[in-house]
Amino acid sequence: MDNFIIMTLTIELPKNIKETEFDLKMILAGKLFELGKVSSGEAAEMVGISKRNFLKNLDKYGFHYFNFSEDELLEELRSVG
Repeated sequence: MDNFIIMTLTIELPKNIKETEFDLKMILAGKLFELGKVSSGEAAEMVGISKRNFLKNLDKYGFHYFNFSEDELLEELRSVG
């Protein structure tokens, strides 16, 4: 985490939230990655796992490595071929 300015964030959550600390870190890092605010490597560092494991876990938390809509993906494929 040499590239990070350390910030501690305390959040009060409702009692019905059962996610673990790891889950919450993945959700936050995944969202920041999805928005293009952090790279996959930076997001992995936030969670404390390897980049490979971060990318492997994205789908489990509802995030995707490629953030194309179906139309954008088809257009991309047309431009390549």
